[in-house]
Amino acid sequence: MITIWGRANSVNVQKVLWCCDELVLPFERIDAGLQYGRLDEPAYLAMNPNGKVPTLVDGTFTLWESNAILRYLAMQYGPSSQLYPADPKVRALIERWLDWSLGTLAPAERPVFATLVRTSVEQRDMTKLAADFEAVGALWKRVDRHLQGRFFLENERFSLADIVIGAFARRWFGLAGVERPPLPNLERWYQRLAHREGFRKYVDVPLT
Repeated sequence: MITIWGRANSVNVQKVLWCCDELVLPFERIDAGLQYGRLDEPAYLAMNPNGKVPTLVDGTFTLWESNAILRYLAMQYGPSSQLYPADPKVRALIERWLDWSLGTLAPAERPVFATLVRTSVEQRDMTKLAADFEAVGALWKRVDRHLQGRFFLENERFSLADIVIGAFARRWFGLAGVERPPLPNLERWYQRLAHREGFRKYVDVPLT
């Protein structure tokens, strides 16, 4: 049995849970992080010295970093699933979205999410929020342009790229009290993802 440590409202945990669902892979999830604590406990730090979520335990194998976990699950349990094709060129196209999500999208998205979801109205810096929202909106415009004429992000098949960017898109489309720019390609792609069972169960949950 695979064990996944991490709270259900973490975008990085949600990606892993969604991937497990796509692979029809049973797992147990253990709450950790924020109000659940545990991340600074010696037993947890022995598994993940970063003190973050998620952490995956598969038998005697332990792995941290969400996108590394996704790659492992796809290679170990779904080599024929097309989530992470073996073809080097196709895999590289998927890899770039995994890297882009953590290196570019997440740092831009994080302050907007923290302000609108986890900061009280009276404590918000609205000037900074406006600049941060414009910056992350510009990134979603890039994704929108890429999706022109495409059904999924790469190779015309659902892949790890769609899981990773789709989880962040849920947060983008779930933000309340903001006026998003029109992104028709992104919206059509997002609606396709929203019908997937794993998305509905693990990603399409209230933002908290």
